[in-house]
Formats: sequence, C-alpha cells, structure tokens
Amino acid sequence: MRLQGKVALVTGTSANIGGGIAEVLAEHGASLVCVDAMERNAKACAAAIVATGGRAVAVTCDVTDEDQVKAAVSAATEAFGGLDILVNNAAIFNKKGVIDMPVAEWRRQVDIILTGAFLFTKFGAAAMIEGARRGAIINIVSTAGHQGEPGNVAYSTAKGGLLNFTRSTAMELVGRGIRVNSVTPTATDPLEAIARAERWGSEMSLPAGWEGRIENYRRGIPMQKLPTPRDYGQAVAFLASDDAAMITGEDLRVDAGAVARYWAWNPEKR
Repeated sequence: MRLQGKVALVTGTSANIGGGIAEVLAEHGASLVCVDAMERNAKACAAAIVATGGRAVAVTCDVTDEDQVKAAVSAATEAFGGLDILVNNAAIFNKKGVIDMPVAEWRRQVDIILTGAFLFTKFGAAAMIEGARRGAIINIVSTAGHQGEPGNVAYSTAKGGLLNFTRSTAMELVGRGIRVNSVTPTATDPLEAIARAERWGSEMSLPAGWEGRIENYRRGIPMQKLPTPRDYGQAVAFLASDDAAMITGEDLRVDAGAVARYWAWNPEKR
C-alpha cells in the first residue's frame, strides 16, 4: 500500500475517471476527499470507499468558486489532518467548434478545467506547505490536449493549457518539496464506469450510438484496447508515491499509444 497514511483530494469524482482514480488511491491506503459539483457524485464516491474499509469524506464544490475551493481544501485538514495529494480532474464536455461555440460556454468550460486547477493548486499547495508535507499534485489532461481535435475547441485548448500549467507550477513549487505532474488519458472503455455507477447505486448516461464510437476508437489505437479509469488510477498512485520521488514537471500518457502513433499508420493492419 504505497500511499498508506496519505491524504488525497480528487476533484470530479463521478463514476468515470475521477471515481476510478479515487477508488485506486484508497486501495493504496490513502484517505480521500471526494469533490464534485454534483452532491450525489461526491457522496457516492465517498460511500463506496468507506464501504470497502477506507476513509473518505464528500465535499460538494464548484471548482471555479474561490471560497468553495478554500472550504474543500480545509475539509481535508479538518477530516484527516492535512493534505498530501491533489488530483485536478474536474472537467465538463461540450463538443463544439470555434464557429458554433457561444462565448459563455467557452468561458465556462475553460474556467472549470483551468481556473479550477489553478484554484485547487493555489490553496492545496498552501495547505501542503503549511503542514510541512512533501506533496504531489497530478493534473488530468487528455490526448485532446496534445493533438488538434476538430469540434472540441474549448476542451482541447484548456487541456493543452493544463500541460504547461503543470510544467510552470512544477518549477515554482519544486523548492517547496511539492512535485507536480500530469496524466494523459484517452478515449476510455466505458464498461468499468458503467459497472461502478451500478455498484454506487447511481446512473450513468451515455449518448446514443456510443458502442460504435467506442469500437472506432479501439480499432484506431495501437494497443487495440482502450484504457479504463483504474489504469489511470494506477498511474496517479505511482506519481503520488515515493516511487516517483524524482519525477516532476512530466506528463505520463496512459493512452495505449494514441499520441505516439504515426498518423498514417493503421494499427489494424500491423
């Protein structure tokens, strides 16, 4: 249990990526602060961890609201005595292109992804410093932040910005004993998240025709298999642990080879 005695705060703890990361961190021994804008997501995540013998509390928080972010970070100290690990995962999906996206929707999506990470890093790092803890911050990016995805302009732009936010804050906080890295997921196998939602007693809605889209993603990825939230959770656990003590300012891609793939190569014909 490489995170025994550590306290982790994860934002965006739906049954998908954030919930998977939170459960894996708990399995590695961390106490969890499960943060989500939707109360039911935060509570379901925390309850699932407690039900398996872990320690967790739920916090409902709009990650763009400074006072709510301060309160969420304070909840970690109040519940568990401090903060060691911060995972900035909160995001919303709004697949529109530059012509079609209203500016208010652009601002909201970028605000959640980038300003949310800024605020939690600002106050999370301050809590780590105050508690004299050698902390770890992990930002969840996306292959859309590495590549030019059409019709997804705000998400792709914000995730790309998160990559350099990671590098910038890593350099700023390195002297304070805090490491900052990122993990890059890709199109994710939804079956684990569906099963997790059922186990949590909640529902997970998927758009019509999702099976065909997921199959297209699978066929185009070099490993011919899509990662799961647990795969991302294991990567986060590694970066948060002492095993990664000499790693900061890096991006760990858990993308089955998606970004490394040469554009003209068809993995199905290998």
